[in-house]
Amino acid sequence: MTETTKTHVILLACGSFNPITKGHIRMFERARDYLHKTGRFIVIGGIVSPVHDSYGKQGLVSSRHRLIMCQLAVQNSDWIRVDPWECYQDTWQTTCSVLEHHRDLMKRVTGCILSNVNTPSMTPVIGQPQNETPQPIYQNSNVATKPTAAKILGKVGESLSRICCVRPPVERFTFVDENANLGTVMRYEEIELRILLLCGSDLLESFCIPGLWNEADMEVIVGDFGIVVVLRDAADTDRIMNHSSILRKYKNNIMVVKDDINHPMSVVSSTKSRLALQHGDGHVVDYLSQPVIDYILKSQLYINASG
Repeated sequence: MTETTKTHVILLACGSFNPITKGHIRMFERARDYLHKTGRFIVIGGIVSPVHDSYGKQGLVSSRHRLIMCQLAVQNSDWIRVDPWECYQDTWQTTCSVLEHHRDLMKRVTGCILSNVNTPSMTPVIGQPQNETPQPIYQNSNVATKPTAAKILGKVGESLSRICCVRPPVERFTFVDENANLGTVMRYEEIELRILLLCGSDLLESFCIPGLWNEADMEVIVGDFGIVVVLRDAADTDRIMNHSSILRKYKNNIMVVKDDINHPMSVVSSTKSRLALQHGDGHVVDYLSQPVIDYILKSQLYINASG
């Protein structure tokens, strides 16, 4: 497959990140490696989206602290970003709402002509923000220098990096010459972009708990977006999926990254890192990066059993 025919992917992880661990970052890296090895995907970004304070989880520290810790954890990454949108809302947001937010944000920011990947439109709709002056994605005064998909993605990425590293879910974007007469619009490259929810097997298993998830939300999350599951503790994903009719229905939208014996995903555990902090356990360095540890100690977080 060529670069333009591969599906371009943004990995989105929602969670408390209380605190964010080395394992959380490793999940992104493992998922990216897996998707690249399939030969069908190019991962062009990752989003860490910490949950709202009103989520109500015991011991959840303020989003102000969690956002800073997340920023510190990804500060050396050139492809993973922290998005504060969830934390800045008036109340807790569902995972489905967060996914839809990033899809809609991409549509507003790019100003590109959009068509749905499942039902391509013969008459696309212009996705410009209302009541705003459109910002150029690229300049093209010479049709002979037709932009490539890679160049366009680079320009789009530059614009988005000022907000967050985001892209849309299953959408097919037709990039159009901004200077062209829209009556005779010129289509350039069509590139499939998707947002995939990145999670652990514990979240996948939670889909099987009766009443915990809204079934309509599950249909959107798994059916419209898709999931990349990074296993930990040798979870049996086949057994999990057989317990849910929705997971069985969309099993082709669920990609499973198996655990690595040399790099077990048990280090994802925020709970274990908090316990290590409370007991002054030196093994906390196995779970947390040094900048995060320094911030926790400076801010006196998680020192008491209640926090």
